Amino acid sequence: MDILLFVQAVIMGIVEGITEFLPISSTGYLILSADVMGFWTKEKVDLFVVVVQLGAILAVIYDYWGRLWQALMGLLTGKAEGMTNPRQLGLSLIVSTIPVMIVGFTFADEIKAYLFNPIVVAIMLIIGGLLIFYVEKRPKTVIAEEAEDVSIKTALMIGLFQCLALIPGTSRSGATIIGALWLGVSRKASAEFSFFLGIPVIVGAALLDLVKHGDVLTNSEDWLVLGIGTIVSFIVALLCIRLLVAWVSRRDFTIFAWLRIITGVIVLIASWGFGYQMAG
Repeated sequence: MDILLFVQAVIMGIVEGITEFLPISSTGYLILSADVMGFWTKEKVDLFVVVVQLGAILAVIYDYWGRLWQALMGLLTGKAEGMTNPRQLGLSLIVSTIPVMIVGFTFADEIKAYLFNPIVVAIMLIIGGLLIFYVEKRPKTVIAEEAEDVSIKTALMIGLFQCLALIPGTSRSGATIIGALWLGVSRKASAEFSFFLGIPVIVGAALLDLVKHGDVLTNSEDWLVLGIGTIVSFIVALLCIRLLVAWVSRRDFTIFAWLRIITGVIVLIASWGFGYQMAG
């Protein structure tokens, strides 16, 4: 039994739980963390990075169960307590999910092969940070105060923004939250819609990856490592969700833009220095 490997799995779970719903790229930080710690083989890390997100998304389902159940009942029956348009949220989430499912299913292997590396992560962290600054400085007209108010047209646009998150370092939460803000969705609704939108996307991606690449986990210890990371991410995400909603209700996202840019620059400098030493 490799104790160090289990400790690394716990650390990876903590990183995922903290970063999944922040606009800073959980995938990017997981890739960087794995690279710094020398965590597992590349094939196992690639699977871990996708599947560990299940823990965080289960925290959303647990914390928002009542609203999600109402949205499901509204979608199926057209009736939901307290909703003027009970089918709206369910339909909007379905429409938002379609683009990323198509693009992800078509290009998932190519994205992993060519883009899952620290340099791509660093570049996208910086670009994403600059976009956050731009969106935060634009004048805003709110067209949707609650997640249930997001229209089908707006949902489709948010879904297209989400496709950018297939590039590691972009951030699924960042792409959807900042995209929603750009389109006129309130801060609180942008964050919550992003939470809800992660459910079909992350669950679908994790199950697909397990089916396609689960054979890289060759023994019970491998599955235990994956399980530990997932459980830890659930616990940490559960603690972070409400803190984020409270934060975005009062403040903007510029602190996360700075965090993205600083991290990206550090990684680029470190990569350049490493490459220089190797070349020397």
